Amino acid sequence: MSTARNIPNDRGLTARMFVTGLMIVLLYGAVIAMLVAVGISYSIVLVMAAGILFVQYWFSDRIALFGMGGHIVTPEQAPQLHGAIDRLCAMADMKKPRVAIADTDVPNAFATGRSPSSAVVCATTGLMRRLDESELEAVLAHELSHVAHRDVAVMTIASFLGMAAGMVTRMMLWTGMMGGFGGGDSNDNNRENAVLVELAILVVSVVVYAISFLLTMALSRYRELAADRSGALLTGQPSALASALVKITGEISRIPSRDLRSTEAFNAFYFTPAIAKSGMSLSSLFSTHPTLDQRLAQLAAIEAELGRPS
Repeated sequence: MSTARNIPNDRGLTARMFVTGLMIVLLYGAVIAMLVAVGISYSIVLVMAAGILFVQYWFSDRIALFGMGGHIVTPEQAPQLHGAIDRLCAMADMKKPRVAIADTDVPNAFATGRSPSSAVVCATTGLMRRLDESELEAVLAHELSHVAHRDVAVMTIASFLGMAAGMVTRMMLWTGMMGGFGGGDSNDNNRENAVLVELAILVVSVVVYAISFLLTMALSRYRELAADRSGALLTGQPSALASALVKITGEISRIPSRDLRSTEAFNAFYFTPAIAKSGMSLSSLFSTHPTLDQRLAQLAAIEAELGRPS
């Protein structure tokens, strides 16, 4: 749900996001039921995963800024950036987030923070140098939509199950390598049963991790499309966002791979991933963002909705 009155939601995308989120919740319930049924508690793993989730949720703004070399700037230090965000926040009727700049030639932007009150919108110097005023505002509108929709909090919570399943898988593999399955029970029947139970948990953990990962990636792609739509409708210039997408993707393809690799770990935060793909492929299932073609097609459809030729 949006916290800004003038940033609209897309009902179709909202429905898909709800269904995907519901599937994650049902999967989580199934895992808990399975653990209870076999009488084995992995509470320590869940507590550890919850601890990691808490840190990621509560300190996401600081972690992202530190990881990407961003720093908070004042209106005097970045009047153009602050001016654009001031205008957009007034149009959206939302609280202004903190504003930051990351000194890197990679053209990109991101929003982070667990809530609108702790949010940060950051643009890179490479982005500001390459985009014109309308394109920059379109990108910032996309990022403000993420803030209004609380996307950082939603995606952090959605990733919890996959994180827990991954930790269980690693713990089971480590247990198998260190002492073997079965817990060293001298009774052959008990040991055999214990081995079967632990192998079953290992297999289920791997499957749950894979399914939850795919669901989380799908949810991430839906939220990116929702932010594109909301941002384009906020500014009333879908073509500016499309132009920014094409320009940024083209510029990224010219940046040395070693520079892109240094930022690739933060692709989920970015306006567009450090290595963007245009066409559909199997790898699209593992991507945090829709393909360039999907995003441009949606923006063309919004142009048509607004009564302008695409």
